Amino acid sequence: MALIEAFKRLLGDTAVLTREEDLAGLTEDWRGRYQAPALCAVLPSSTEQVAAIVRLCIADGTPVLPQGGNTSLCGGATPTGQGRPPVIVALTRMRKIRSLDPVNNTMVVDSGCVLATIQETAVAAGRLYPVSLGAEGSCQIGGNIATNAGGTGVLRYGNTRDNVLGLEVVLPDGAIWDGLYALRKNNTGYDLKHLFIGSEGTLGIITGAVLKLHPLPTAEAVAWLAVDSPQAALDVLGLFQATCSSRLSAFELMNAKQIALVLEQVPGRRCPVAEIDSWHVLVELSDTGDASALAATMQTVLERALEAGLISDGVVAASEAQRKAMWLVRHSVSEANKKAGVGLTSDSAVPVSAVPAFIAQAMSAVHAIIPDLPFVIVGHMGDGNVHLIPFFSFAEWEALDDREAVGERIRHAVNDVAASLRGTFSAEHGVGRTLMEQMSRYKQPVELALMRAVKQAFDPLGLFNPGHVLPPPSAADAAAASPTIAPSQTGD
Repeated sequence: MALIEAFKRLLGDTAVLTREEDLAGLTEDWRGRYQAPALCAVLPSSTEQVAAIVRLCIADGTPVLPQGGNTSLCGGATPTGQGRPPVIVALTRMRKIRSLDPVNNTMVVDSGCVLATIQETAVAAGRLYPVSLGAEGSCQIGGNIATNAGGTGVLRYGNTRDNVLGLEVVLPDGAIWDGLYALRKNNTGYDLKHLFIGSEGTLGIITGAVLKLHPLPTAEAVAWLAVDSPQAALDVLGLFQATCSSRLSAFELMNAKQIALVLEQVPGRRCPVAEIDSWHVLVELSDTGDASALAATMQTVLERALEAGLISDGVVAASEAQRKAMWLVRHSVSEANKKAGVGLTSDSAVPVSAVPAFIAQAMSAVHAIIPDLPFVIVGHMGDGNVHLIPFFSFAEWEALDDREAVGERIRHAVNDVAASLRGTFSAEHGVGRTLMEQMSRYKQPVELALMRAVKQAFDPLGLFNPGHVLPPPSAADAAAASPTIAPSQTGD
């Protein structure tokens, strides 16, 4: 095919993958739920090569699918199987740390850099890049930015959006936007980078980024607590917030089912407390001060929680090895759930004060559909993001007559509760394919119209990651759109 031959002339034969066995890991999502063919995959090593690839695809009318580490939990980085098979632009060869400025607290990176490499590079310079998540050993920073990834550090440091100062992007016409500004203040019109953060490759291909670094904590205190309920966990959170302020860097909630799955499915993991059949909280304090002072603060808060009857058991990490072991349990949840069965993962967020009500009401709503269905629950309680996961064994899932319909009913049940509490159906994973229908259900028509107008302005040919994020407009959407947006501008 002429397009593939053009890619080979541009990149070399080894950077163009066409064989089915070479594409297998790129055309199927991490959880094995979506798989569809691609025309080929290309592996550029520079921004200029990405731009040239885009121009070739435009000329041929072939869709473009940007891909990072392919760790998406909502099918946002793989082909849809609709329309022409896309060209996957895999950024794995773009892994340079371009520069690091410890005075300005910034790092400039290629978008293919693995998150763990960025973290390690920052630490070597005495700095911290605070975005941390279970897939950090394989996910790429470009994908993190494209999905506005969250993780366990959002409580203190914010999500990815809050830790990006500038971007370099190849646009859908093949032009390169150099927005690599390492500035905290730049009040010169629209802040364009925020359009690309969270856009999941539908508006352009992120090829480089300026990341915000923070002081590297020199002291950490970590505890694992057993509590009776989400409300008790919320009350403990209040004690930590009142006492520790910004030193509180993580507050993670898990239920007994989640811990049991980790212990069953992931070798080498153990529960730090004896009371497995409880709710579990992993709390971390960090600071640049004295370690003994931070440990004393942790002890003070835990004593108050014990006196108030809020915790029934607890362990404070006495060494770095114990701290890492606690975090390994938390970061093993996705691996465990994937091995154990089929979880209908939700990515809801509600106001922090509403987390206990959300959990109780959402569980009740799902049980009205399938009584006694178990739940895996893991949440970033400190920022209100709860992954409430109705869980099926593989056999139970296969036995369902209409799995897709059951999945939609359950997602609606959970997300209707989140919406009633002024929450959202997607907090940190993105929309991808899985949640496109939810966009139509929960987003205001005027919001969708504005998004489609942006998409039309950036990608009028509709070639960038088609079939993801934005659902096709309905007649009702067009009728409800703002009068300032012409109907002809609201299509994908």
